[in-house]
Amino acid sequence: MKRRVDSLIQGKQTRDGAGVRLYRVFGGPDTVDITDPFLLLDFFGSSNPEEYLMGFPWHPHRGIETVTLLYKGRVEHEDSEGNKGVIYPGQAQWMTAGSGIFHQEMPKPMDKTFDYPLDPKTVSGLQLWVNLPAEMKMTDPVYRDVKEIPKEDFDFGTIQVLSGAYKGLEGPVRVKSPVDPSYYDIQLHGDFTASFKDGYTVLVYVVEGKVKPGGSLPGIPAGNLIVFSREGEEIELSGDGRVIVLAGRPLYEPIAWYGPIVMNTRDQIYQALDDLRKGTFVKKSGVKDEP
Repeated sequence: MKRRVDSLIQGKQTRDGAGVRLYRVFGGPDTVDITDPFLLLDFFGSSNPEEYLMGFPWHPHRGIETVTLLYKGRVEHEDSEGNKGVIYPGQAQWMTAGSGIFHQEMPKPMDKTFDYPLDPKTVSGLQLWVNLPAEMKMTDPVYRDVKEIPKEDFDFGTIQVLSGAYKGLEGPVRVKSPVDPSYYDIQLHGDFTASFKDGYTVLVYVVEGKVKPGGSLPGIPAGNLIVFSREGEEIELSGDGRVIVLAGRPLYEPIAWYGPIVMNTRDQIYQALDDLRKGTFVKKSGVKDEP
């Protein structure tokens, strides 16, 4: 059974971190019921270093996972447990914040590590927040640098799979959450179909170009999020452009949201803020680093 398109979401320009200019595709209490289990998606991209060099300095997270996928430039990252690294184009960083961690992510222009002659000052990529179920909100943090994302050419174009699987191509990130997330990055030049479990949320963000979903809808231009129905399995896309496809099991749980902390109750938010005041926010030292 094919899924229909339920709605379109158009994002808005905003600033976050220490003033980084970005495009918020979705995020916050107004959209969370529609995008559950995905909480927030930001596209950051600029060729003006003044719009991104201030970066996202030290800040806490609890109760969620954060995923950064880089298209251009580089991002230096570091956490409160001494883990640090750099991701380059085509690489990602997937962090399970769990019970609590501090980290920073600092976008930088391209250096000589990669041969990138065109517009070396441009930085662009995506950050996604994935919710954790109540029983995993206080799980141990996990930090993952993903240096190689499996990529394969098909008739419709090229697909990279960060998590989940597509026709035998398996993503390197295997999270233990019942959210069961799939994350595809697709350069589309034709007709694409994929099937996901009935009842799962399926979202498609048009990064570049114009994409037509199945049915009678016209082409959807860049900057729009396509929200498919949760009934059915197969989705269809066609056109020329770049898209990310997100799929996961919705949690249908209450949400209490305070900036980078997303829990289930207001009391849990108060506890997190109290932990920050007391210096007891990080519950587990020695963060694991695993696929």
